Amino acid sequence: MRLFVALAIPAEVRENLALLTRDLKSVDSHPKWINPDNLHVTLKFVGEVAPEKLMAIGDALADVRTQRQVIAEFRGIGFFPDERRPSVVWVGIQPSDILSILAAEVNRVLAIVAVPREEKTFVPHLTIARFRETRLSACLRDEIEKRKTRAFGTLAANEFHLIESKLKSSGAEYTTLRSFRFTPEDSKG
Repeated sequence: MRLFVALAIPAEVRENLALLTRDLKSVDSHPKWINPDNLHVTLKFVGEVAPEKLMAIGDALADVRTQRQVIAEFRGIGFFPDERRPSVVWVGIQPSDILSILAAEVNRVLAIVAVPREEKTFVPHLTIARFRETRLSACLRDEIEKRKTRAFGTLAANEFHLIESKLKSSGAEYTTLRSFRFTPEDSKG
């Protein structure tokens, strides 16, 4: 099983990102544009695990708690690693400190059940396209530059999800296996 842990994206944000993707894809169809229905805020990529490990992973994730919900704004567009040799186009997430705390806590509890720790610094983002070749067309660069600081909406989350990813020729297919509330019942941002 190929698993990851993520926050769901609100419908309004998803719709705004669908419009953005449609507009950018009409300018340059060469990048592999991600289906907006498949967008999520990844807290931890778990990777391939044996099905018998699923229960232990779920039990560990059930212990994750924070003091308040995650509030984050989706804003801006950029590239990994950079504009000169892009491999990914991303939409930025202006997080509260709780988002980084939540990702660190997910990382910590999964290490207890032998899921390797993520050593890279957590950089919250949404991948909206992947480049097959590390080239950026001038017209796509111009369109992204026009939208560089645009806002796409806000997320307020009290729960995260353990998701299975099945890779298919038509693209990834995601199934939520379990959801976990991470805030106290009366918690607000």
